[in-house]
Amino acid sequence: MLHNLNEREQRVLQLLVDGTDRSVAGIASILGVSQVTTRNLLSGLAEKGLLIRTWGGAIPAVHPEIMRRVQTREEEKRSIAQEAASMVEDGDTIMIEAGTTTALVASYLLGRRVTAVTSSMLVVPYARANPAMRLTVVGGEFRPATESVVGPVALEQLASFYVRLAFIGTDGFSVEHGLSAHLPEGGEIVRAMARQSEQTVLVADSSKWGRKGFVSVLPLSEVDVVVSDHGLEEKLTEDDRQALSEAGCRLKLVE
Repeated sequence: MLHNLNEREQRVLQLLVDGTDRSVAGIASILGVSQVTTRNLLSGLAEKGLLIRTWGGAIPAVHPEIMRRVQTREEEKRSIAQEAASMVEDGDTIMIEAGTTTALVASYLLGRRVTAVTSSMLVVPYARANPAMRLTVVGGEFRPATESVVGPVALEQLASFYVRLAFIGTDGFSVEHGLSAHLPEGGEIVRAMARQSEQTVLVADSSKWGRKGFVSVLPLSEVDVVVSDHGLEEKLTEDDRQALSEAGCRLKLVE
């Protein structure tokens, strides 16, 4: 949903997240628009569940970290997500892990009959706009900074499903260290989805290559496909390519 905001809506939400000025008058002054226009913008964002209206202003319902991630390498993320979505067949079963790139995969499934299971609240608006999608959101403990559901309840429920494709993200990946994450509970969700899928698909832009998070999640031998941008091609050595091939990990690179 955040990716579908127009420039003015993104600007308003960013002002609220930054705490610059959360009043109608203040936002109107910064944007150089009327207070009537500002109220309409705030009402529209409230209807989308992205803010909460207050007397004379609004407060954001989006964590600052989510805003930062959405605005980072947005073009690459869209291309990667679109390519990943092309792997989904009509009538398919899939899992979508939390993340701004993984959530975008759902945005490219509009009109396709898909049964999906997710731990990501960012996927919900896309499912709402796609009547052909049957979406199950697992329960558990909500993490605002990642818009995700984690913990024992989520893991138990994920174990109840078997799917053809699992779309997962990462905070960093390399041949030596595989996939890693900053948060242990996020890594648990990734491992659970990989176990319950026939194919595990990593969607990650090239800036993640060579980074190492706090928690080891999966070796690349447990990832079937890596969908990334062409920036990854420049970063891979011949040894990296050979190691990926030997691990059975296929690369799909997009412009």
